[in-house]
Amino acid sequence: MSLQVEKLEKNMAKLTIEVSADELEKALQNAYKKQKNKISMPGFRKGKVPRQMVEKMYGADVFYEDAANALIPQAYSEAYDECDLQIVSQPEIDITQIEKGKPFIFTALVATRPEVTLGEYKGLEVDKVSTRVTQKEVDAKIQEEAGKNARTVAVEGRPVKDGDEVVLDFEGFVDGEAFEGGKGENYSLTIGSGTFIPGFEDQLIGVEAEKEVEVKVTFPEEYHAENLQGKDAVFKCTVHEIKEKELPEIDDEFAAEVSEFDTLDEYKADVKAKIKEEKAKEGKAKKEDQVIAKAIENATMEIPELMIKTQARQQMDNFAQNLMSQGLTMEQYAQFTGMTADKMMEQMLPSAEKNIKTRLVLEAIAKAENIEISDEKIDEKLAEMAKSYDMEVEKLKELVGEAEKQQMKDDMAVQEAIDFLVENAVEK
Repeated sequence: MSLQVEKLEKNMAKLTIEVSADELEKALQNAYKKQKNKISMPGFRKGKVPRQMVEKMYGADVFYEDAANALIPQAYSEAYDECDLQIVSQPEIDITQIEKGKPFIFTALVATRPEVTLGEYKGLEVDKVSTRVTQKEVDAKIQEEAGKNARTVAVEGRPVKDGDEVVLDFEGFVDGEAFEGGKGENYSLTIGSGTFIPGFEDQLIGVEAEKEVEVKVTFPEEYHAENLQGKDAVFKCTVHEIKEKELPEIDDEFAAEVSEFDTLDEYKADVKAKIKEEKAKEGKAKKEDQVIAKAIENATMEIPELMIKTQARQQMDNFAQNLMSQGLTMEQYAQFTGMTADKMMEQMLPSAEKNIKTRLVLEAIAKAENIEISDEKIDEKLAEMAKSYDMEVEKLKELVGEAEKQQMKDDMAVQEAIDFLVENAVEK
């Protein structure tokens, strides 16, 4: 394998990779061997047709694609290791020569790591964040907890109110005709939950039990059932039961039931402390977002489009893996949402670019401020991880290779760079 590197504008490079004619011949022969048992030709037993006969009948290029697919990954891998570029994208491959008896030549267009010129990143202005907790916030949090512990009781003698849980029968009609999936019996629905089509639940407010009512709605234009998109519909509904939440008394007994405290005053103090802690976390996150955004704005760099596309593909892969953990495939997700892979990719490009810029700028700040992560800090991190995984730290260390340790160091340096920005920020 021989390699020529041509540096292009906008942090791009073209690798011209040449594989010897002998290696190409071996790949062609291997491609023939893999395919020969599938090839039939009059006068020859299946699997016994000579390669020359196959190439004569189907063309000299019949095995070129398989040979190229076999040669490119290894040759590109060797070229990647040989060149001194910091490649930050998947290659775009273009075959420039493939012919028996001649070297196999292809090019790989790649993006290279952009240089970052930092602007001002110390003393950046951030909004002042208050961690003051009001009594109203404490009361609202306690009421929320009370709602979680409320009993649902049947009510009589009044119509449906917002927040009630109703049990109803319904049947939907479009242009006077019932449609599939539009009928339900003894269906439990919480008014105000937004479970049904917009406007449906609101029209049940004020309805009395066992009286039929017509609910008129319009299906959304983006509704999952195409035959109902944008259509006007009438639902004939009968509410059989009306239930409401009965909140518990907010007292010492309630506090003891929902917390580790014996008195309501102790519980309120704990709720206040937790709200304050949450506000502090949110405030820190807000400051981090602000200083990172301003540091990026003050920096200059040129991000290759191919680098952004590669990052977007990685985000797509991560998204697909998350779906799989929930028992869904990308194909099913596309059916449910009406999204296509191309549309999803397009939507991910802005966040991909932002993620790249964030990482590059923070790494540049870490370098400028000589932020380095010691082996001792890595050991401490591994000890924390081992504890959370409930395993021995030495066992975990055996599983973590040098590449993983370096990635941990890089990630920890980036986090320390964020902490540095926040510590040196100025509240306005």
